[in-house]
Amino acid sequence: MRVLSKFKSMGLTLFSMCLISLMLFSCGSNDNSTTPGQAAEGVITAKVGGVAVTTLSMATFASKVQNNLHIQGNTGGTSAEAFTFIVLNFNGAGTYPIGGGANISNSASYMKTQVDLSNPANSKTETWQAPYDNTKAGEVTISEINDSEVKGTFYFKAQNVNGDKSIKNIESGSFNVKFTK
Repeated sequence: MRVLSKFKSMGLTLFSMCLISLMLFSCGSNDNSTTPGQAAEGVITAKVGGVAVTTLSMATFASKVQNNLHIQGNTGGTSAEAFTFIVLNFNGAGTYPIGGGANISNSASYMKTQVDLSNPANSKTETWQAPYDNTKAGEVTISEINDSEVKGTFYFKAQNVNGDKSIKNIESGSFNVKFTK
């Protein structure tokens, strides 16, 4: 009887530990993090030089006029970062190269603005543009598009056009953006 009681006690303990473990490991997080290639609704996200950047949903939009697609987003604040994509001759879901020989009609840019609150005239904006030569600088892939939103991924290499000609690698980018009405 004592042996049976010990087994029941051990079984109950083991069952409790398994239940607690299951609850801990199955609980999701609500921190709005996403897997690569899946931006949260309403934003653009990417790694710029290895550092994650995510735009604000209220400052991110897309528009489509005839066969031209425009996607733009901004992080806001006194140290703002922004992404802009323009795809000309857009014809639906698919991959659109940025640059590469004669294909310079599609472009992407990354901007960084630093506002000097003590002297706003001393604020600084830098823009990294792609393409910046005849080589392919990256791609924008539209995975889903309908009347209300556009989703996809991107990467590109851009050159600072305002000054030092430095290069920025924009990687692991994704967007899930509503169209403006």
